[in-house]
Amino acid sequence: MKLFLMTDLEGVAGVINGPDWLSPSGRYYENARRLLTQEGNAAVEAFAEGGFGDILVCDGHGAGAVDLERLDPRARMIRGWPKEIYPFGLDRSFDACAFVGQHAKAGTPNSHLTHTGWWNVKDSRVNGVSLGEYGELALCAGELEVPVIFAAGEKALCAEAAALTPWVVTAAVLEGTIGGSGDELSGEQYERFHEGAIHLAPARACDVVRAAARAACAAFRADRARFAPLKLPPPYRFEREMRAYRGKPAEVLRVTHADSVIGLLNRAQN
Repeated sequence: MKLFLMTDLEGVAGVINGPDWLSPSGRYYENARRLLTQEGNAAVEAFAEGGFGDILVCDGHGAGAVDLERLDPRARMIRGWPKEIYPFGLDRSFDACAFVGQHAKAGTPNSHLTHTGWWNVKDSRVNGVSLGEYGELALCAGELEVPVIFAAGEKALCAEAAALTPWVVTAAVLEGTIGGSGDELSGEQYERFHEGAIHLAPARACDVVRAAARAACAAFRADRARFAPLKLPPPYRFEREMRAYRGKPAEVLRVTHADSVIGLLNRAQN
C-alpha cells in the first residue's frame, strides 16, 4: 500500500512560538525540525509495519522542516512545488493520506500557533464550509478518491479533523490554553496570540503518534469502506477573509470553479 504523509511544524510537541521555532532565523528552528522528524518517524514506523510499503513524506511547512538526514529510510520526502501547488504531490496512486504536526484552522479557541496558510487569514471557506489546512488537503484528497486515515497534532486540530472526517484516527500531542478566536486582531497581533499550550514530552509524543498510527493502519486494513474520501458537491465557491496586515487593509477574496476543488484552491493562490 502507498501512503501520503503531510507534515507541518506548528502542531509538534515542543514547538513553542513563531519567532524562535518556525523559521531558519529562529534560535530553536533546528530543534523544531528534529522534533517534527522524530514524530514523523514514529508515524512512518507504524505505517511501514502496518503494511504501507511506499511512504511519501511531504514537507508542508512554509520554510521547510523535515530533516532528511534523520528521516526513517523507509520513507521518501517531497519538497518543492510547481506554480499550481495543490495537492502537494498527492495523486490517485495513493491508498491513503495522513498528517503529522498539523495545527487547527485560523480563529480556533484553545489552539496553538493556529492559522490557515498565514497569520493574515481570518477564515477560509469552500461552499460555506470553514476549512483549515487539514480540510483543504482532505478535500483535494477526496477529489482524487484518497481517504484521510490519520491526523496527529494539537488537540484542537484533532477535534477539527473528527468533525470533518469522523472516521479519522487522531493523536493529540499538545493542547492550546489561550481562549478566544482573535478575530478582532490584526495579522501582526494574531501572529503572537495563540502561544500558550501544554505539551507532551517529545518521547511521549512519539509514543502517542506511533500507537495511534498503528490503530489507523489496523482499522484501514480491516475495513477500508469505513474511511470515505471527503467531498463537497460542485460547483465550488472559495471565500477567504483577510485581516489587516503589514499595511494592507482587511478584505474578502472570492474565487469560483465549476468542477474541481484542486483547481479552485490553485486559482485562489494566484
